[in-house]
Amino acid sequence: MRESPTPDLAEEYALQAKGHTYVAGLDEAGRGAWAGPVCAAAVVLPLDRQDLTVLLDGVRDSKLLTAHRREALLPVIRDVAVAVGVGWAEPTYIDRFGVVAATCEAMSQAVQALNRQMPGQAEALLIDHLVLPRLNLPQRSLPKADSRCLTVAAASIVAKVARDDLMVALDADYPGYGLARHKGYGTEEHTRALRELGPAPIHRMSWRPMREKLV
Repeated sequence: MRESPTPDLAEEYALQAKGHTYVAGLDEAGRGAWAGPVCAAAVVLPLDRQDLTVLLDGVRDSKLLTAHRREALLPVIRDVAVAVGVGWAEPTYIDRFGVVAATCEAMSQAVQALNRQMPGQAEALLIDHLVLPRLNLPQRSLPKADSRCLTVAAASIVAKVARDDLMVALDADYPGYGLARHKGYGTEEHTRALRELGPAPIHRMSWRPMREKLV
């Protein structure tokens, strides 16, 4: 794996200084996949803990970590966090509204799930790239937020592990596609399976690889 940037809490502390106690970091997994849902996670960390960066040492953008390392960090994140929420947008939603709208839907669900676990509610959001217009909250949309912000990096790990686990489970329901290995992304194995088997109900039918296989 390439050298991993170390995310920090600068953005979180800036929002805390403005009076926001519960700052949620959000990220998604599966946005570019051919099959399966988009998964989003929201994480609120206890910003008043002085040892927070020590406790979450090793938390990085999930793309920069091995599967084994992500799985090892997940229980640490859940133990340290004030709350963790997960949301989903299914392939049918993606086909109907597009993947950006689906990602926003999954993120909104993740914030709602987060709020059900806390004594209060998320007061500000840190998001990788996107904004959520349906949520009337202060939001910071930052490029590479999963590499820069510790809460977003934590959310990226939660979302990635949750989605990977689901794709492994779906492999048993839809054998032959190799979902447990490629997690629904566009690999040569996945392309061969589509040619041989055609799309399954979990595929994003509006996407070009599936449309081509249906001609």
